[in-house]
Amino acid sequence: MSDKLIKVDVVSQKGSIYSADAKMVNLRGDEGEMGISYGHTQLLSTLPAGVVRIEREGEQDTLFVSGGIVEVQPHQVIILADVMERAKDLNEAAAEKARQQAEEALNKAKGESKVDAEEARRMLSEAEARLKALKILKGVNAYYSDSDH
Repeated sequence: MSDKLIKVDVVSQKGSIYSADAKMVNLRGDEGEMGISYGHTQLLSTLPAGVVRIEREGEQDTLFVSGGIVEVQPHQVIILADVMERAKDLNEAAAEKARQQAEEALNKAKGESKVDAEEARRMLSEAEARLKALKILKGVNAYYSDSDH
């Protein structure tokens, strides 16, 4: 008897941008890391910018999402995200440059503008999540720590 699979859909305003049947979905919600498989209890959570790891039959997809909302039903996971990129399509040099620029913007904005500082923090979080997705793709242990929260 084969394992039951959970349907995973990532959706943006443009429509469905990823769809697969998975054994397990790992992601970080606002309350921490979650592992979701077939039969999971229902839940709704917001997502910070981060990595979604989808374990399929014999394969794993590593995705970057810019943040959004996840809805979990016993047979389906729906992620609503503005931006989703596959880790294999990410450019490491561009992600590192974006991280450096966000850190510079954050340092410049400190004490001057709360709006600019918050935008810089958001940019930094997205850049770091892209880099984390690349590390996971390369097999580097890149799980979240409490400082990533």
